[in-house]
Amino acid sequence: MTSASFHPAAGPARRTVVAAAGAAGLTAVLAACGGSDDDASGDSGTAPSGSPSQEAGGGGSGGGENAGAGAALAATADIPEGGGKVFPDQKVVVTQPAAGDFKAFSATCTHQGCAVKSVADGLINCPCHNSSFSITDGSVQGGPAPKPLPAVQITVSGDSIRLAG
Repeated sequence: MTSASFHPAAGPARRTVVAAAGAAGLTAVLAACGGSDDDASGDSGTAPSGSPSQEAGGGGSGGGENAGAGAALAATADIPEGGGKVFPDQKVVVTQPAAGDFKAFSATCTHQGCAVKSVADGLINCPCHNSSFSITDGSVQGGPAPKPLPAVQITVSGDSIRLAG
């Protein structure tokens, strides 16, 4: 009598299948959470360089809740040059990296979703795990955050800063 040995069918290992299924699920969740960049008007929303209206990116709200969109968020004098201010109710942080250059980013840290709390020394700071982001472009400058803060579109008209809506 011969002994039979078991050889699994050729194919991917269980770990590979589980990892692929998890990645596919994550992709679906991220796609569902992302906002649409479609603009029915056809306008790209970007302001010409040097104009008083600044676009800090295409982050947008992505959802039906657009608290404060179009309403004045702050006066330009409220945002210190080389610094910024966090607006927790709107979940946005507005910065002024250089005189007259205003930027806005999501105030939700990309690490674990904590709210950023302060802007100091050219950095937007998250207190939860000490991630920090550039006031110029939202890029990760330190900590465990895996990606930059998403940009949020704002407009500057006269001395008023508004969330684009």
